[in-house]
Amino acid sequence: MKHFLRMLIQVCLYFYCKFLWRCLKFVMRKLTGRCELQRICYNTKPGASRTMKIETSLRDSKSKLLQTSVSVHPDAIEKTIDDIMELKGINPDINPQLGISLQACLLQIVGYRNLIADVEKLRREPYDSDNPQHEEMLLQLWKFLKPNTPLESRISKQWCEIGFQGDDPKTDFRGMGLLGLYNLQYFAERDAAAAQQVLSDSLHPKCSKFSKAEWEKKRMDKAIGYSFAIVGINITDLTYNLLVSGALKTHFYNIAPEAPTLSHFQQTFCYLMHEFHKFWIEEDPMDIMEFNRVREKFRKRIIKQLQDPDMALCPHFAASEGLTNM
Repeated sequence: MKHFLRMLIQVCLYFYCKFLWRCLKFVMRKLTGRCELQRICYNTKPGASRTMKIETSLRDSKSKLLQTSVSVHPDAIEKTIDDIMELKGINPDINPQLGISLQACLLQIVGYRNLIADVEKLRREPYDSDNPQHEEMLLQLWKFLKPNTPLESRISKQWCEIGFQGDDPKTDFRGMGLLGLYNLQYFAERDAAAAQQVLSDSLHPKCSKFSKAEWEKKRMDKAIGYSFAIVGINITDLTYNLLVSGALKTHFYNIAPEAPTLSHFQQTFCYLMHEFHKFWIEEDPMDIMEFNRVREKFRKRIIKQLQDPDMALCPHFAASEGLTNM
């Protein structure tokens, strides 16, 4: 009975707040002469703060047109904005900036949804050793990470040197599919120096070329080693979940002037891979069994950062060169 009463109170409170909010919006429109979309665009700076408010306003609207505008095809955005302006009774000649601001916001909102679809497609595609393109990408990964060491054969224990678990890496891609390989190759190619350094540092001291004194100087005298490729696939999983949960909206809406793309996602992976490596060293774990604890602590730190509407994780990261912070 108590559970039923609690649910009843929550339902009543929800409808009361919703009714109160609609009344407040009506009063604000009468007082300011502007609809909610206008007030957001004119009173909120460009970036995540504005785009997320616009997204919430459209999604929670009682108008079907506004609700569906967040999922239209990119080519239909301009017409959708014209329809919204007409619905709201806004003259585009008198309010030209509103259309421009709404277009920028919708490009980001629709782009984020499409990015999730693109990333999900890669995640669901399994690695196929009979696919020449997949095989070429895997061999390229080796060349980028170990440019001075030839791979003796496709099936080889050498793969363990870059952090795979066995002599055939295809089995390690099961969890994240091609997405894991795409991200690892992107990191190794676009930020080769950093990727090779992270790989070198990730190796256990007894397997590395560092002398004992050099490891101690780098504060790497304890068991900080981990499997580079396996951790890369794990950080791919982290990046994917941040994207799907919507946590990365603040980051993407602040760095992508228009629609965020797969490149933005991969650049974010590079940043998180680099940051996780530094975090691992700072945590100074006793052994690899602490990986899940360190990863979870790192995940919570990133989520906390992303709760800041002005946050841009990697506006100046090497692999993100060319991006513009709004």
